[in-house]
Amino acid sequence: MIETLRGVLEIITEFGILFFEYIGVGVIIVTSAVALYKYVTRKPDTRIYLAKGLAMGLEFKLGSEILRTVIVRQWSEIAIVAGIIVLRAALTFLIHWEIKEEEKGHSS
Repeated sequence: MIETLRGVLEIITEFGILFFEYIGVGVIIVTSAVALYKYVTRKPDTRIYLAKGLAMGLEFKLGSEILRTVIVRQWSEIAIVAGIIVLRAALTFLIHWEIKEEEKGHSS
C-alpha cells in the first residue's frame, strides 16, 4: 500500500515538474519574442517587459526544482538540486533588482 502511494506521489510530482518546466520555458519564449518586437519598434518599456517575463519564467522553473526535491533520494542529487535552486533564486533576485532600478530611472 505504501509503495503504491509512493508511486502515485512520484507520478504526480514528475507531472508537476514537467508542467512547471514547460510553463517557464513557454513564458520565457513568448516574452522574448514580444520583447524582440518591442525592441524593433523601439518601445521604451522593452527592458522592463523582458526582465519581468524572464523573472516570471524563472519563478516557474524554480517551482519545478522545489518539486524535484520531493523525489530525490541521494545526498548528491539533493546537493545538485539545491545548487540549481540557489542559482535560479539569485538570478530571480537580480532581475527583480534590475526591474526596480529600471522603473526608478523611468519615473525620475
